[in-house]
Amino acid sequence: MATIKIDTPGGPIDALLSTPAGEGPWPAIVVVHDAIGYGPDNAAISARISEAGYIAITPDLYSRGGRARCITRVFRELLSKRGRALDDILAARDHVLGLSECTGAVGIAGFCMGGQFALVMSPKGFGASAPFYGTPLPRRLDETLTGACPIVASFGRRDPIGIGAADRLRKVVADKQIPADIKAYPDAGHSFANKLPGQPLLRITGFGYNEAAASDAWARVFEFFGEHLAATPRG
Repeated sequence: MATIKIDTPGGPIDALLSTPAGEGPWPAIVVVHDAIGYGPDNAAISARISEAGYIAITPDLYSRGGRARCITRVFRELLSKRGRALDDILAARDHVLGLSECTGAVGIAGFCMGGQFALVMSPKGFGASAPFYGTPLPRRLDETLTGACPIVASFGRRDPIGIGAADRLRKVVADKQIPADIKAYPDAGHSFANKLPGQPLLRITGFGYNEAAASDAWARVFEFFGEHLAATPRG
């Protein structure tokens, strides 16, 4: 696992790259971090992904300027669905596509804010999308998911900002006939697949890590991606 620089339309940014052991090629997953940012939790997620046989790349969306200003800008771009953050995610995809170790198939996964990005980016050339509690769901969801790739989504039913999100997403993907696997975990809340600081307090507020839900969600993601990212390796 290594921190690398990738080229984007707005200049170079940091990204975390993790490659499976052995000989490729492998499909890849662009990972979009949560609102807290690019930190140790992303290393654990990258390791899990590479151990499952995927190249993992996580662009640091907060690379430019002060943290507070970056957070404000990235959320503004998420709402407008255009801007540097979206360019950075596409640049991460293009970077792994340029690696000889990549099969040419790339999915996207994201957490919290990143889960919203995973939905917003699902029509933009990815083979599959895995939003983890991408709540609140993006505005104008029906329009946002026009032309979307297959989606495997995971929610916590105890998520205070995700009430009804799974059912709403199910309706939209069904109406659009988008292949999907959507599950809400009854005992989990927001951020159930992220090991963030302050877990006791987080659990009180409807957030927090849940090992059983996280393990099941990742198993579903890898099975779903294994089906939808089965691209023919490059010659």
